[in-house]
Amino acid sequence: MDEVTTATRTATPRRPADQGGEVSMVIAGSGGAGVMTAGTMLLDAAARAGLYGLMVRSSGPQIRGGEAAALLRFSREPIESMGDRFDYLVAVDWMNLQRFADEIPLDPASVVFGDPKEGELPQAFARTGTAFVPIAFKAIAKSVSGGWPNMVALGLGAHLLGIAPELVDEVIAATLKKGGAALNASQGVAGLGRDAASDAGFAAGGLARALGGKSAAESADAGADAGGKRRWLITGNEAAGYGAVRGGVRFVAAYPITPATELLEWMAPALAKVGGVLVQAEDELASINMALGASYGGLASLTATAGPGLALMTEAIGLAVAAELPVVIVDVMRGGPSTGIPAKSEQSDISIATSGLHGDAPRLVIAPNSIADCLAATQWAVHLAESLQAPAIVLSDQFFGQTRAVIDRPADLAYVGGRVTAPANSEGYRRYADTPDGVSPMAIPGTPGTVYTADGLEHNERGIPSSQSVDHKRQLDKRERKLDLADYGTRWADVEGEGDLVVVTLGSATGPVREGLARAAAEGLDARLVSIRLLSPARPQAFAQVLAGARRVLVIEQNHSAQFLRYLRSVYDFDAELRSFCHPGPLPIRPAEVYRAVTEWSQS
Repeated sequence: MDEVTTATRTATPRRPADQGGEVSMVIAGSGGAGVMTAGTMLLDAAARAGLYGLMVRSSGPQIRGGEAAALLRFSREPIESMGDRFDYLVAVDWMNLQRFADEIPLDPASVVFGDPKEGELPQAFARTGTAFVPIAFKAIAKSVSGGWPNMVALGLGAHLLGIAPELVDEVIAATLKKGGAALNASQGVAGLGRDAASDAGFAAGGLARALGGKSAAESADAGADAGGKRRWLITGNEAAGYGAVRGGVRFVAAYPITPATELLEWMAPALAKVGGVLVQAEDELASINMALGASYGGLASLTATAGPGLALMTEAIGLAVAAELPVVIVDVMRGGPSTGIPAKSEQSDISIATSGLHGDAPRLVIAPNSIADCLAATQWAVHLAESLQAPAIVLSDQFFGQTRAVIDRPADLAYVGGRVTAPANSEGYRRYADTPDGVSPMAIPGTPGTVYTADGLEHNERGIPSSQSVDHKRQLDKRERKLDLADYGTRWADVEGEGDLVVVTLGSATGPVREGLARAAAEGLDARLVSIRLLSPARPQAFAQVLAGARRVLVIEQNHSAQFLRYLRSVYDFDAELRSFCHPGPLPIRPAEVYRAVTEWSQS
């Protein structure tokens, strides 16, 4: 055992790491060790105890096996991002754990729980000065027939949070969905995990206990929001799928791809319940074209993909622009280019989403800015696509898509997709009539007297292919006008705070930016937050209003080449001094980074 590890083995009772009203924890191990299951169950138990929380999944590029980690953060208040550091690392084994060193920031106040039979604490963590506490995960699990080490980790984690044993047992029973020996073994081993933490000198944490989470009955009201409604435990992919269904989507065609696959898996049974259908296509090209075919037939349609799939879909999205076919494409962004880093988050598709089609091809691009907003933004995207007869790209990302979070129940929205359709036997029907608002009645196939051609060739108002400049310009103007004149209300962006320093951001960067600015505000530094939800079409007048009085503008995003900043500069004017803060995935933007960037610039 190295010197650091040996010294820290003598660690005696410590105060629970919940003095600031929150706890951050990692449950890690090899693939197949069940750490994601343990993390999900711990998050569920925390929700039942009245806590907010989120769990980020992290794994290597392998298809099976390898390393895995559930990154968890719990709080008494709503949270939208990972914190700056972790209080606890619960390592069922050391399998390639050092690969997560950058993603799991530890310090001398942190504690690592590890199995002594796994060998020394990896140097990547030992050199941080963190305390090491030996817990014989495998031996404890083997002491109960049918026991598993991940249940030891579950019990230990629940003890550190102060979650009542009854709630943990309740979650285990709900997860296993069967009784008998397997249930008894898992509940028994979780209890031994609590005992192991206590024997190691760790008193039960106070985070959950402070909310009255002493028993399942006493916690019944703790897991509800201010309106008395039960909080949701949901991922961004599930929320986006639900938003699509609520918006009217009844046809989905898609090809599985990380990290969007779970959205499709959620939608398949959900669509069946409302009379819809999901088709697994042979590839991304087929999926987008199937969705366009269903849209042409009158159904609100959707496909979901990640960056590589979006690249393949660009020609068909151009077809949707030219033929004015509504369709929603949910892009769950990941690290790139090419295959990149499939299971890690990065806001790296901004350029292709906003500018990646050939020709003049106006389209809607919408970026949700929280896991809860994945529902609202996707539902809004369906509404806009249908009412404006245009493709809408929803820019989610891996952080949103695969992170499971405890959130307050979102408000019901009135956005339901609805097209302007042509009645039967419309005299002189012109599918692409140059109307004042740019939206032309769309005939559903089979409607008598409304036959027209819909393809990718430029056309006149009747849909007849034309290469005449007058027809081309008329249709270009029409397609642009219908997006520019639409009423997007205040949903185009979220604007918060005051001050002449403005931070502009989007998507999953919004959470850490909001938290970082709150820290700065606590020290007397005022700043405005502008989280842009509608990237395209641009809103120059509205943007100028939210920047009124700004002396400095800081654009924060998670990619290498400042794609968001470059896009903003291409569509908006800036009178204020402009700076960029960007870094690529897989490391998230952390609140402390935002706080430092804002305070340092304000003092320069």
